[in-house]
Amino acid sequence: MIPFNQPAITGKEEFYIKEAIQKNHLSGDGFFTKKCSAWLEDQFSASKALLTTSCTHALEMAAMLAGIKEGDEVIMPSYTFVSTANAFVIRGAKIVFVDVRPDTMNIDESLIEAAITEKTKAIVPVHYAGVACEMNEIMNIATRHDLIVIEDAAQGVMSKYQDRYLGTIGHFGCYSFHETKNYNCGEGGALLINDERFIERAEIIREKGTNRTRFFRGQVDKYSWVDIGSSYLPSELNAAFLYAQLEQATVINDHRLECWNAYRQELDVLRIGGQIELPHVPEDCTHNAHMFYLKVKNLEQRTALIGYLKSKNIHTVFHYVPLHSSSAGLEFGQMIGEDRFTTSESEKLIRLPLFYKLTLEQVKEVTNEIKQFFNKQ
Repeated sequence: MIPFNQPAITGKEEFYIKEAIQKNHLSGDGFFTKKCSAWLEDQFSASKALLTTSCTHALEMAAMLAGIKEGDEVIMPSYTFVSTANAFVIRGAKIVFVDVRPDTMNIDESLIEAAITEKTKAIVPVHYAGVACEMNEIMNIATRHDLIVIEDAAQGVMSKYQDRYLGTIGHFGCYSFHETKNYNCGEGGALLINDERFIERAEIIREKGTNRTRFFRGQVDKYSWVDIGSSYLPSELNAAFLYAQLEQATVINDHRLECWNAYRQELDVLRIGGQIELPHVPEDCTHNAHMFYLKVKNLEQRTALIGYLKSKNIHTVFHYVPLHSSSAGLEFGQMIGEDRFTTSESEKLIRLPLFYKLTLEQVKEVTNEIKQFFNKQ
């Protein structure tokens, strides 16, 4: 059986968890939380990185910091995970969906400006598969209309747009360390704050609306409730696990890229023959091999291919059902403009196994079976 995913394990996770236990501090913002935050800030030259319990919670914090309230509008692609929208819906916002580009499955930057109204408060680009959205144009649009940009970089840790890491370009960046991501701690995330105006309030929101962080720094003589907030701090056990991953970030990244490139090389013959489409990475983007996908001709062929590979003990999956067509999406959002690509392209996409312990022999086995499937078509 070749699974779709296996959480990365580097070897020091258990050792660091035991060390965290021995330090007698298991709640948030201990030794390993600080180590992870410092690593993120140093690696990505981020003004501030705060570990969270999930990328969902990082997005919720960003929504609070952006001042999202009842009646505001937030622009994003429909082709994304539900958390991207939920973080703003729970603040009372209306979600404005726009179409994606068929080459990258990212938000079509050329459609954003037409979706802006006097109620628009933020733009949320989602970097699908760790490939960057067209951030220069998105930031220019945001500047012209005085909008906040919140990067959903759940899949984009270690990826770059031109020379800047994803998550560090907008006002906020949100990372995921879920077990399906390149670097994981089971469940976890991080909020990168790239506008220093928001740092102090971010610490307060993350600490249940209290100024507890300032108290521990000796900036106030006691801490109290000063703002809205929630408990967004991960446990030290999660942070200890994550730090073992971050220490090996380059090793993990290099291996995933090796597998990604092997998929690309092996399947290119089918692309040349016009039987499939393969991922497109624009020249000014450096990706992190978060996923390898291919596109077939239609939904029926995708269903058949997934079933065929399952019969060969290879687990593959499709991805998001577009949010604008879901019952909650119809209630809380609206598609602006034509759905030219979001639905049709999503129905053709299939994700192949890609994880840290995947071997090149397994990649070869997967690609051989895909070739066999198309040889019988």
